[in-house]
Amino acid sequence: MQRQSVPFDSFSILFALKSCTHLPHNVNIIRHLHAHLLKLGFSSHVYVATSLLGAYASSIFSDACIVFDEMPTRNTVTWNIVITGYSRQGDIKNARFVFDTMPQRDLASWSAMIAAYMDNSLWDHGLGLFRKMISGKNVNDECLKPDQLTLGSILAGCGRMGSVGLVFGKSVHGFAIKNAWELNVELGTCLVDMYSKCGLLNNACLIFSMMKGSNVVAWTALICGAAQHGYGQEALQMFDKMREVGVKPNELTFTGILTACVQAGLVDEGRKYFRLIEQCGLKPRIQHYGCMVDLFGKTGLLGEAYEVINTMPFEANVVIWSSFLSSCKLHKQFQMAEKVIDKVMRMVRPENDGGVYSLISDLYVLSGKWSEVERLRKLMLSQNVRKARGSSFIRSVL
Repeated sequence: MQRQSVPFDSFSILFALKSCTHLPHNVNIIRHLHAHLLKLGFSSHVYVATSLLGAYASSIFSDACIVFDEMPTRNTVTWNIVITGYSRQGDIKNARFVFDTMPQRDLASWSAMIAAYMDNSLWDHGLGLFRKMISGKNVNDECLKPDQLTLGSILAGCGRMGSVGLVFGKSVHGFAIKNAWELNVELGTCLVDMYSKCGLLNNACLIFSMMKGSNVVAWTALICGAAQHGYGQEALQMFDKMREVGVKPNELTFTGILTACVQAGLVDEGRKYFRLIEQCGLKPRIQHYGCMVDLFGKTGLLGEAYEVINTMPFEANVVIWSSFLSSCKLHKQFQMAEKVIDKVMRMVRPENDGGVYSLISDLYVLSGKWSEVERLRKLMLSQNVRKARGSSFIRSVL
């Protein structure tokens, strides 16, 4: 269009900006289009500016903030994009500031702010805002009714809260039943995921059977929930049934099924499913190799676990090395651990990996190397290493 001197209109610009968000390394392209918009005088067009803001927000949020500050006219979508952008940055304080200062809120505004709280594990704030939303009214003095997007954020947070979130998750489920919502794939998958993560696998299976259709996300939620709560054989059966009905597994599905093999100590099955990843047209990710290290390590096959670490196409991270060292401690194989301790010590960060220091110290104790124990304890003191304390969501009712 530009080469042939065809005039631009707002629609062609909107589609061009939308296309940019799907391109890799798209920041330069967005900035190039931004410069053209300034020359053509479209920067004050609210829909074009909002689309430009969305493109920047998905790529480089600092530039999105500049665009937002320079916009002469803003609509509700504009404010919602900024709320979501701050949420992705983990800056909930500024997200709430934008939410509180926007002149008019719609359902998407409330949903974006609730999702910001739930995605950043601020569950009390998210649930509190949800209660405030359903008890409030919009500018037309109408009660706000949550949609599936809102309930999806709430249910996802309830699943991460575990048994504490189950009570609220059930009440959200009751809300959907009371309002005669159709149990479609989207809502059903959220409920399956919530019940699975909370350990109510029977409830999750019941919802799954009642859903009008299913997809790989719903199957994966069932499989991961079963694996997480120790139902290894059940997870394997679900995986096989999923393939029988023609649903293709994704990377997360394989993470769930390999986790089930780890939980149940199924070495041969683990090898089979790991080989199946490539047969399904996928590439094994580092989490899949980590599952195999954990599987071999916990079943005493430390040599094979060490071989996986050395041959995988990724550099082993602290999580994988910690899994290997834990297996060495479990099976009292200090000789295997000694091969990697120096490498692990060069990777750990005192502010985050206090548990790894303690694990290595325990290995030295088991081998009777008390001088190394003392040296490590002094190192921990000098670097102010702190082991993260355990936490619980259980609250006193007194």
